[in-house]
Amino acid sequence: MQKAPRPSVGIALLFMATLLAGLFVAPTLATAAEKPRSTSSEGKAAAIKEGASLFRANCSPCHGLSARGGGRGPDLTSGRWIHGSTDAAIFRTITLGVPGTEMPANGFEDSEVWAIIAYLRSLAPPHRVIVSGDPANGKKIFFGSAGCSNCHMVRGSGGLLGPDLSRVAAARSVAYLIDSIRQPDKDLSAGMLDPNNHYGLPLVYDTVTVVTAGGERITGVARNEDTFSVQLLATDQSLRFFLKEDVKEVIHEHKSLMPRYSEAGLSAPQLQDLISYLETLRGEESGPKEGR
Repeated sequence: MQKAPRPSVGIALLFMATLLAGLFVAPTLATAAEKPRSTSSEGKAAAIKEGASLFRANCSPCHGLSARGGGRGPDLTSGRWIHGSTDAAIFRTITLGVPGTEMPANGFEDSEVWAIIAYLRSLAPPHRVIVSGDPANGKKIFFGSAGCSNCHMVRGSGGLLGPDLSRVAAARSVAYLIDSIRQPDKDLSAGMLDPNNHYGLPLVYDTVTVVTAGGERITGVARNEDTFSVQLLATDQSLRFFLKEDVKEVIHEHKSLMPRYSEAGLSAPQLQDLISYLETLRGEESGPKEGR
């Protein structure tokens, strides 16, 4: 009797690899998709409390203690999610991180991720704030009378001293934007340090002044700093480098370089128009450079 041909070693190995991959990957995907179900108010409250504790311990250095945004991470209370708004998408963002950004992968247990999501969901506003203003006029204010573009860039046009605002509406709430304009020092968290810097330096948009040996004072924001040197982006947007042994003093001040826009300088209707324009900046379009 003729024997049946034996399968090749390559085919057998491929089959075993596929089987093993299914054993290890399938449970992971299933777990990520299965949200713990808790119908009791006590269970939901416990999950939110656990999530709040986990968030403050692990996420607040970038996103702020109240999740309203920090020096490196966006506001997570506005109900706007840059990388997906479903529970599964947020789960994926937390566990896998976002390539090309400063959002890292995290090694939380699945139950801990769901607790963090429950906490973040509890912070979402009941409804979206509607801004009544003229975005076209707001754009003119931004690039014109208010001088915002002297420090802030939008899609390649503007200054470098302040944060790039090309997608600010996707990362910051309306309340945060208003506070940043009317009270720019308000959201500089007291004592908040850069979590990614081993020297314990202030967040990048605190004010830094270098006093030279000749008494000249150069103010701006620190782009790089270590024990021996500081690289400063000055208010004239020139990049300056100093060895600390050659200067009298390096002063870190807990205040913003951004001026405070009171109603005398920016009326309530003008503020509404400006906010209305900023609300259009979600980074979704890749059109030509902005201009006046």
